[in-house]
Amino acid sequence: MSLRQLVSRIDAGTPAHRDRAVDGLRALALTAVPAGHWLLGGFTLDGDGALHNASPLSTFAVFSPVSWVLQMLGVFFLVGGYASVLSYHRRPSTAGAWLRGRMVRLGRPVLGVTAVWALMIPVLYAAGVPEATLRTGAKLVIQPLWFVGVYAVVTVLTPYCVRLAGRFGGWAAAPLIGSVAAVDFLRYGPYADAAPSWLGVLNILPGWLFAYQLGVCWGQGRLSRSGARLLLVGGTALFAVLLLIFHYPASMVGVPGEARTNSHPPSLLVLALASAQSGAAVLLHGRIGRALLRPALWAPVVVINLSAMTILCWHQTAMLAAAVPASFAGVVPGLTTSPDSAGWILARPAWMPLFAALLVLIARYARRFEEPWGADGRAGKARRAAAGLLAAGFAVFALQPA
Repeated sequence: MSLRQLVSRIDAGTPAHRDRAVDGLRALALTAVPAGHWLLGGFTLDGDGALHNASPLSTFAVFSPVSWVLQMLGVFFLVGGYASVLSYHRRPSTAGAWLRGRMVRLGRPVLGVTAVWALMIPVLYAAGVPEATLRTGAKLVIQPLWFVGVYAVVTVLTPYCVRLAGRFGGWAAAPLIGSVAAVDFLRYGPYADAAPSWLGVLNILPGWLFAYQLGVCWGQGRLSRSGARLLLVGGTALFAVLLLIFHYPASMVGVPGEARTNSHPPSLLVLALASAQSGAAVLLHGRIGRALLRPALWAPVVVINLSAMTILCWHQTAMLAAAVPASFAGVVPGLTTSPDSAGWILARPAWMPLFAALLVLIARYARRFEEPWGADGRAGKARRAAAGLLAAGFAVFALQPA
């Protein structure tokens, strides 16, 4: 089958009722995750040949606006809420059965990547990969998986989000942004010295539930275009005020050595960006949908969406698959060199196609973890138990302090 035939077949097999715009937004948010990690993450090579995490933003803060474009988790939670409410209303049985199905779909790929890494670590160590490199790799692999845990929690809250959307419309998300604002005031305001260090944890759930709740409202038809314009204008204005007047960190991703971070846990700046992105997404929905009627544009969206969890779970492994072998060669510009020079900035984009090709190769085999693991017989249960034990062992290794 030629590429053109495959594209045509994908387009012809798409149901007429499929919301192509929402799938397109999800694909855009998904591709932004590896692009952000690959562009804004780097390594340093120590005297023993071990890799350590580093970021070009530590030296080149001027590139922080790049993170505003690549931080699209707000869009991902928005379309997640939109799709979830439609799926929830179409569920064939109970809400509990619907939630179990969602949790299994999220959990299988996570168990897969962590179990495989648990098996790989002793093999790589025996092959001469330094322990420090393995710990760096483990931290990179586990880094995106926090998102899966948070997404699972907000998915569990879908029935409550549906009720709130039905009663209050788009305003159901307002208390969430207010909660994050209150915690930020305590963390960074005049009483910051008296605030406990754990206070920011209170922002995790409302911070990411905000865009999800907006998505539920949108899916139920309770988020109008005027509401979307308010989100876009208000979010943009709040973003500017927080940056210019309240001096929030400009980067939307964590920067090594910085005392404050916007994303872990989410600050009010993250919600301002999510608000603006959500408003723009709703307003552009029709145009995106019409553009994706073109089979050549629609086919990649379908492929990306079918491999969503694989992309999320394995993209850091793809970068490591290039960097770890290169570390044995020593200094490789843009790959194992410290991301603190103009040379690194120029060289890193040249590695992106290799990272993408390695991810495609890995996904060819890893995507099976998104599919059911077999029957619920004794063999299936044993397989799941073994994967769970391996995943737990990997988590212990990855979360150990350096």
